[in-house]
Amino acid sequence: MNRNLLLGILLLSGLLIVFEMTLPELATAMSKSPQKGTKNRATHNVAIDTALRYAEAIAKGDKATTGQLDFACQYNLLTVPSAGRPNPRTTDASYEDCWQELTAGHAPVLKRSDIGMNILWPSTGSLAFYGDELARTQASAFVMDALGVSPPGTGLHLTVTDSRPIPNGSFPLKPNGKVFSVSTTQVDLTVHYHDPLSSPVTYGPGTVHWTNTVKRERRAIQSITTRWVVFTGLKKYGFHGDSSVFHLPVRTTPEAPGMVADRIPFTTETSRALPDSIVWWGPNDLPGTLTTAAARAADFPELRDRLAMLNRILIINPNQVDALTVLTRNLYAVLLREAAKGHNLIVKDPALSLTVNEFYWNIYAAAGRLDLATTMEMGGFAQPTPADFLYRLLPALETLAKIRPEQLDNRFRLGMAYRWNNDQRSMIATFEALVKDIPTGRNTAKAEALVQLAWSRINKVAWNRVLHDPDSVRAYEDAHASSTIAELPIDKFLAEYTMAYSMIFMPDYGDKNKMLRHLTEAKHWFDEIPGKDDQVWRYFLHSDLLKAVLDADPMFQPILASAEDSKG
Repeated sequence: MNRNLLLGILLLSGLLIVFEMTLPELATAMSKSPQKGTKNRATHNVAIDTALRYAEAIAKGDKATTGQLDFACQYNLLTVPSAGRPNPRTTDASYEDCWQELTAGHAPVLKRSDIGMNILWPSTGSLAFYGDELARTQASAFVMDALGVSPPGTGLHLTVTDSRPIPNGSFPLKPNGKVFSVSTTQVDLTVHYHDPLSSPVTYGPGTVHWTNTVKRERRAIQSITTRWVVFTGLKKYGFHGDSSVFHLPVRTTPEAPGMVADRIPFTTETSRALPDSIVWWGPNDLPGTLTTAAARAADFPELRDRLAMLNRILIINPNQVDALTVLTRNLYAVLLREAAKGHNLIVKDPALSLTVNEFYWNIYAAAGRLDLATTMEMGGFAQPTPADFLYRLLPALETLAKIRPEQLDNRFRLGMAYRWNNDQRSMIATFEALVKDIPTGRNTAKAEALVQLAWSRINKVAWNRVLHDPDSVRAYEDAHASSTIAELPIDKFLAEYTMAYSMIFMPDYGDKNKMLRHLTEAKHWFDEIPGKDDQVWRYFLHSDLLKAVLDADPMFQPILASAEDSKG
């Protein structure tokens, strides 16, 4: 017989024998597999449903449902010696205890630490801030009732993003007793927060805590994925329900001092948040909401509330023009009010009041500076200081100047803020750019920019104590240029006064007769200012450095006497 044919017959015979031997087994396996798959799918669906119901119950503040689906709660009810029943008791008091234990872990997240200018909306009440502890924060803190679907929360919703079986979890029901294992499923739920103005906050990506003086970026969370460990098949061991969520471990005590307490339950995974899953609210998310919120903030009667809302908007969109505009105008106005408290003058005319308040900080910034350098945290104060307002004002003004350079009033305020912060290069460069950018013909604006440029140079010379600094001469020249184009009496007054003041830092005070002429001319224009007040003239004349020069030479006595005469 042909050799190949013989091999083919033998091979076919072998296959027939194997088929006859395995056919019954194959039929049995085929009949059992769908049932097993169906059971697994049912268990899987129960686990997903349990995780969803548990998280939603926490968000609603439903203590009973939370306790019924919480493994630690049900385990304690089952194993307490006083139970005396195969099934755990289900009293409201027992679920209240479970709720208190669960929510105790939320307290650090809700503890407010955003003091001073860092306050975030909501300015009072619950603000969830996860900070550096995000990775160690319990999963329930991301769906707690303070954020949830009923007041005071503004709402969240949950979607299932992943689920899969993991190795069985295990636990004993008695000390040193038999260890039971149950089917365990890992369910990932993504938490979506409805409102960017009240959603939880954390530090921005990549921020590191270097020093207390460096403010770290904060971001508002739009969504984050949380992982929940679900046990199924519990009822046969006496539990009230057949499924529950392993959220927090059961509190246990060691059998003897020095021994390690039992870990109940034992699992390969824990319920937690997944930090890498965070999606933050950004400028393109609900821009209309941010615009409306900025308008609302402008109408809030309390500064704290205004700051909180504007800060919230700006952590979502740092370039939101409306929020930056409202914030900078408010903080600048507050600094001027703080100046009014310092000089104690009652100036009714708005234009003159603005001039006096800005002049107060000009002089103070080159002298004591304490109020402009010490924040409430550094000084241990209960209320924000002018330094707090200034430090929050500066970055907002800088951002607004970059995105809206055509807004000259904002650039004026930025130059002032640089001066009060003793940023010498920036305070001069800002007003040099303004003088250049203001077109010819806009005499009032250019005259003001020139006199402010002069004051920036004066502050530099006064702080550095370099009396032969060329900037003192340049300051005089800027003020002189301002006087030649100034049209308003208040601008004429400031230009003449600034020329006289700049001469303090010239060798031998420059020409004293010229200084006296400038002061006399300044008084002439001051008297032309609507709403003028003689006490304001005395205030300018008695400025520390200027008065020291005037007191030192008898030739200035007439100008000093005129101030005293008007006082009498």
